[in-house]
Amino acid sequence: MNNKDFPIPHNELERLAALKRYNIIDTLPENAFDDATKLVSYICGVPIAHISFIDEDRQWFKSEIGIGLTEVPREISFCQYTIMDTKMLEIPDTHLNDTFKDDDNVTGGFKVRFYAGVPLTTPDGYNIGTLCAIDHVTKELNDDQRNALSIVAKHVVNQLELRTKNIELAKQKKIAERAVFAKDSFLANMSHEIRTPLNAIIGFTDLLAQTTMDNVQRDYIESVQVAGENLLIIINDILDLSKIESGNLTIDAQSFNLKKTLKHIYNLLKVKASKDIEVNLFLDADMPDVVIGDQGRLNQILVNLVGNSIKFTQEGEVTVSVKKVGETDDDYSLKFSVKDTGIGIQKDKLKTIFDRFTQAEESTTRTFGGTGLGLNIVKQLVELHKSEIHVKSEVNRGSEFFFVLTYKKAPPAVNAVKTVSKNSLGQLKILLCEDNILNQKLVKSVMKNFGFELDIADNGEAGIEFLSKNNYDLVLMDLQMPVKDGYQTTEYIRNEMNSTIPIIAMTAHSLVGEQERCFNVGMDAYVPKPFKQAALLGAIKTVMSKDPKPLQKRKLDLSFLDEMSCGDPDFKMEMITLFVEKIPNETAQLQDAFNHNDTETVMRVAHNMRSSLDIFMLHDLTNCLSVIEEEARLGQFTSETVNKIEILHCGIIEVIKTLKEL
Repeated sequence: MNNKDFPIPHNELERLAALKRYNIIDTLPENAFDDATKLVSYICGVPIAHISFIDEDRQWFKSEIGIGLTEVPREISFCQYTIMDTKMLEIPDTHLNDTFKDDDNVTGGFKVRFYAGVPLTTPDGYNIGTLCAIDHVTKELNDDQRNALSIVAKHVVNQLELRTKNIELAKQKKIAERAVFAKDSFLANMSHEIRTPLNAIIGFTDLLAQTTMDNVQRDYIESVQVAGENLLIIINDILDLSKIESGNLTIDAQSFNLKKTLKHIYNLLKVKASKDIEVNLFLDADMPDVVIGDQGRLNQILVNLVGNSIKFTQEGEVTVSVKKVGETDDDYSLKFSVKDTGIGIQKDKLKTIFDRFTQAEESTTRTFGGTGLGLNIVKQLVELHKSEIHVKSEVNRGSEFFFVLTYKKAPPAVNAVKTVSKNSLGQLKILLCEDNILNQKLVKSVMKNFGFELDIADNGEAGIEFLSKNNYDLVLMDLQMPVKDGYQTTEYIRNEMNSTIPIIAMTAHSLVGEQERCFNVGMDAYVPKPFKQAALLGAIKTVMSKDPKPLQKRKLDLSFLDEMSCGDPDFKMEMITLFVEKIPNETAQLQDAFNHNDTETVMRVAHNMRSSLDIFMLHDLTNCLSVIEEEARLGQFTSETVNKIEILHCGIIEVIKTLKEL
């Protein structure tokens, strides 16, 4: 049987195409297939067993026991006959079989005396390989053994299907991740491009509003201010939505005065209501003054809800009420309700009212404006507090939105009110590093109003030259500039000039982790554009004081690790220790490979790091690695790679520091 001719299935081309779809040939060993081979050897009591696949000219062994080869020519294989039929091929004694009795592996070689092979048949009916049991002595399988072999063969095919689906799923996941990051980068870049001119529009409008004008001019200016604020709200809504989706928006638990916060929101929004609308605020007498929670997110939730109620109510009232519904030794449960007598929502629309870009009626946007993002953001912010928002509504009768939030109790010492010093900063000399001429003029006017002296540098290199020749009290640093950007300039000021001058970052860019990176390179504060004069002055006062505001620590989400540990603290601590020991080395290896333009190593290390970071739910840093890996795969690093590696480096430092404290 040593001839080069071998039997060919009638559907050979289709069979080979089916085999190719699984992409299994020449792959590494896999436990699932090795376990199936061991099971066949055990069930049939044979020393030789294998799972093999047959292509154009060879039989390739995915898993084997007792063979010691990875492949053999197709024409000398027994399995070339097995794939010709759908049934099991069983040969109790090869010496009595006319086809096999003179085969080299019967008379010598593996000394095959018994052979049983089951074709591996795909769901669409193609025999792409075999599951075999082989012995050196004569043998005959019983019905249970034959049935078991058939079941294992089906299991192998199912494993192939699952493997293929997982590979495809992994590909789709990568595509989805790239799409998410492309979207995030697009939103961040568009945010920067929109915020830069918007910063100038809002800033100059604020300055113009402080001048003497007649009533008509003041009315025009106020209209421009409202339009600018509305545009800024839309941009912030879109960016917040992106941050929530990528898991980068977290609850910042700080002590705050709840009653003052609610009264501030009430006073702010009452002004926006028309004279035909009465805005009410009802606070439970038992509710606490001070709690620990996220004041900013509560502001955002209520401003969206109350703003909506005012917008959709033409006459009647809008009522905000807060009631204490529960209390334990550690926390309060408070029910928040926003009720109005507005246009209401149709019953069939209530289920979709919280979907993004959705409003109750198509005409709503034309009549009342808005993006349809507000309620979706509210819903996700409430869920971020581990709660749910509910709505009741009746057309032309009004709506009520309500939810329950749990806040930690503040210790008595926290209730003490700190007095903020109102001492004048005096005459400050400030250096602005900024390349946008509109922003230069805006900051110059604002600084003049503050009574400060200002010099302007068009880029970081020019800023360094100014610093080397003059004495300044403070630097306002744009992050994106030609020649030397804000990061490079700050590093030079800190490391080469050994200067401790306060530096405030000012940027229209809104990349994840950017604020963390600013503090890590040595900046002292961060003011996003468009900036409010009060916010900028507050930042200047903070950095000029001797007690600067500390950098907010990254909050780690260990929920996945807790789930994996099944309550075993030793396992959890072991995983943390491994992470602390392993990740800084890999980060250094990634940086070194990037410096040497070694795309293969960058791609491999970035891919390996992602799985480790996923365990600790570090989605923003995983996102950075996805971008780095993709650019390495394309074989060309860009400024985006540099940015992501810097953000990753700063993030890892902060994570390791936090984990070590555990």
